[in-house]
Amino acid sequence: MAKAEIVSLDAPVADTVLDQLAAVLVDCVEGGASVNFMSPYSHADALKFFRKVATSVASGDAVLLAARLDGRIIGTVQLGLDTPPNQPHRADIKKMLVHRSARSRGVGAALMAEVEEEARRRGRWLLVLDTVPGENGHRLYIRAGWTQTGIVPDYALFPDGRLCDTAIMWKRLDR
Repeated sequence: MAKAEIVSLDAPVADTVLDQLAAVLVDCVEGGASVNFMSPYSHADALKFFRKVATSVASGDAVLLAARLDGRIIGTVQLGLDTPPNQPHRADIKKMLVHRSARSRGVGAALMAEVEEEARRRGRWLLVLDTVPGENGHRLYIRAGWTQTGIVPDYALFPDGRLCDTAIMWKRLDR
């Protein structure tokens, strides 16, 4: 089985790349992932979202990583660097997404390992994220050494409208 290549996407992010990122996001929403969007979720809406992310990459407020396999993007994660002045050591992990066809191949773990390296390179040693407890992402983060601080009940909605909790998680990186 081929291994995914993890790459950092620099600005400007090409339209073909944005199109592939959008396809991953649409697949995750269609699969029921609570990643801020409701069903039905269109490819055009996903493109609009990733164009905003590309603007954040261009301004230096975010790092956008992609997992590629056989020339196609199959996963992505973002490192949010736009933190207040009193938090220069912290970053947010955002939109960890793996296409359903590529799951259980280590893609998520590879993306997380690389986003942690990106954080270290940028002097960010405290990472935070939120995720649905018990879902795929939550299990991945636990395996990767993240600590769950607490659960906020009824925090958001699944794409089908059902309420879901969120787990607040953090990880301190070796410096």
